[in-house]
Amino acid sequence: MKKIITLSIALLAFTFSNAQETAKIKKTIKKAPVKTTKVAAIVASKVEGAGMVFVSETIDYGTIAANSDGKREFVFTNNGTKPLIITNAAGSCGCTVPTYSKEPIAPGAKGVIGVKYDTTRAGQPFTKTVTITSNAEGVPTKVLTIKGTVLAADAPKS
Repeated sequence: MKKIITLSIALLAFTFSNAQETAKIKKTIKKAPVKTTKVAAIVASKVEGAGMVFVSETIDYGTIAANSDGKREFVFTNNGTKPLIITNAAGSCGCTVPTYSKEPIAPGAKGVIGVKYDTTRAGQPFTKTVTITSNAEGVPTKVLTIKGTVLAADAPKS
């Protein structure tokens, strides 16, 4: 009987102390909200070697007019400890032409992958990819996506 009472008291004491710690944690979280973006949180996590973290891996052109400017940019940061070297960027078809810097991107520096979609292909939605090959640690190949709809040449512009 003494063992049951002792065990019950120990269990209650543990429960109350754990509840107080949980309340303290909740108060701390409420007092100090952390405002970070998804990218900031990812960039903060450094990788050993070269790294590549994109602001966004998808660009949505939305609905654009035929023959309009099809140039867009994917912005990224080298979150690694070594220079990032992009060795290739290839579009999924001839209508998607990527460009990139041949120079190494230093740790912590930003880089840009340019992409130009051929907007003369009017009247239909599109989804295309750009495949990036680099020396990024753990992920040497990255696939980026562009999508949107090009209005027919005779469609009214909004």
